[in-house]
Amino acid sequence: MSHRDQDPTRGLHGLLVLLCVSVPAFMINLDSNIVAVSLPSIGRALKADFSDIEWVVGAYTLAFASVLMPAGALADSYGRRRALLIGLVIFSVSSFACGVAPTIVWLNVARTLEGFGAAMQLSASLAVLSHEFRGPARTRAFAFWGSVIGVAVAAGPIIGGVVTQSLGWRWAFEVNVPIGAAMIALTSCVLEESRDPDATRIDVPGVLSFAAFLFLTTLALISGNRVGWGSGRVLLEFAAAGALLVVFLVAEWVQKRPMLDLAFLQRPTFVGANIGSIAYAAALLTMLTYLPVYFQGGLHFGPLDAGLLMLPMTIPFFLVPRVAATYLNERLSGRVLLTVSLALAGTGLLWMALEASRFEYSAMFGGMLLAGIGAGLLNSESAKVAMTVIPPERAGMASGSVATLRFAGIVIGFAALGSILFDRISARVAMGLPAEPASDQLALVRHIAAGNLPGMSSADPQTALHALALGSFGSGYEAILIAAAALAGLAALLSWILVRVADTAPTSHSTMG
Repeated sequence: MSHRDQDPTRGLHGLLVLLCVSVPAFMINLDSNIVAVSLPSIGRALKADFSDIEWVVGAYTLAFASVLMPAGALADSYGRRRALLIGLVIFSVSSFACGVAPTIVWLNVARTLEGFGAAMQLSASLAVLSHEFRGPARTRAFAFWGSVIGVAVAAGPIIGGVVTQSLGWRWAFEVNVPIGAAMIALTSCVLEESRDPDATRIDVPGVLSFAAFLFLTTLALISGNRVGWGSGRVLLEFAAAGALLVVFLVAEWVQKRPMLDLAFLQRPTFVGANIGSIAYAAALLTMLTYLPVYFQGGLHFGPLDAGLLMLPMTIPFFLVPRVAATYLNERLSGRVLLTVSLALAGTGLLWMALEASRFEYSAMFGGMLLAGIGAGLLNSESAKVAMTVIPPERAGMASGSVATLRFAGIVIGFAALGSILFDRISARVAMGLPAEPASDQLALVRHIAAGNLPGMSSADPQTALHALALGSFGSGYEAILIAAAALAGLAALLSWILVRVADTAPTSHSTMG
């Protein structure tokens, strides 16, 4: 507990510390959601197809997930404040580089660097939060952290729409620069340095094997859309990824102070919470990118309107953590809250899936709201439940592994759902245009998947080609929403089985749940 206050979440210093650990997460989530609305504009401006657009998201999240665990270990070893400052500098400079990108290759390289900076600042900030706050104060701190993220998630699509429509997509990245500069100054003045006195050198074999595993898995999922799933290259990439996963697990097993302490995998609560976190990322956070493309491509809205249409799903990210902290954490166990949130999210996703092909926003509204409520509860609950069984001195390692699994879920989930979307659209196009050459079909599929539906700007949008494109687009989104709903449902079941009530008891020590 902080030496300044009995409850570190009270008072000016506690508030400033909370800002130092929450605003970096705000920046990361704001950036992701602004960029999600800007993707169609980026694709048109830089002449990028669906695979290129996937890499705008994939390069960032891949870099992010690859270094989150080593970033947590680095924060423990060399100082959490120092790691946070380094992450803020890298993130801010690379955001500027994204904004001036002349080509899609430049943009994706800069996005990779941005992902490295984001990983450093998020992992370090979570380690600071776990170190500074204990007991009921930690519950309130995580609720604050989740609410700040919720503001970014809720505001991101709207800000992205306004910025993209009025200033251009480049400002979707440049907005990070002044926020980053302010946070560098605040963090330098407010935070005291902390580290794990027992930390050892960075786990280089673990870092390299995990990063290579994640990269090859993502590459295989995205490459499959281009060269075919039976391709020797794709099969080799999957096989190599599996081998590298085994190498990673062996490397962690033999390390004295591993990047991921496999002993924690013997704690069912930690495993159950991380399953929930992965499902939250793969099934819900990916939709914050896919749905704006759906609204712009399928419902023909502009970037600003697409951002506004996301509100039923994004506002609960802000409101629900506060409600949970005030009313639910004292009455229900973490096990109940985690399971119910995943079930709500899965039900909402299934609702949207059943309405996706109708292209009527009002029909999807209820499903978006339900999924958003589940996501808002998951946003802070999954991390909090996982950290309840971790000793404070391993906070950096644990926060890095929790965040890594979450963002690995985004990387793999986004690529996997993209593959489902691409395959479903390809099947519908092949049925509708059997006489067309395969190369022409592939080009059409890439345009449709990116949200650029043929016939949208023609005098008669109800042409046969546009009808085929729209039907394929709706069918593709129906498929990915069903897959996401199934994932959330499975995770709800596993969380209920694995998470222990005793580890996640209500703060009032009730026996409920």
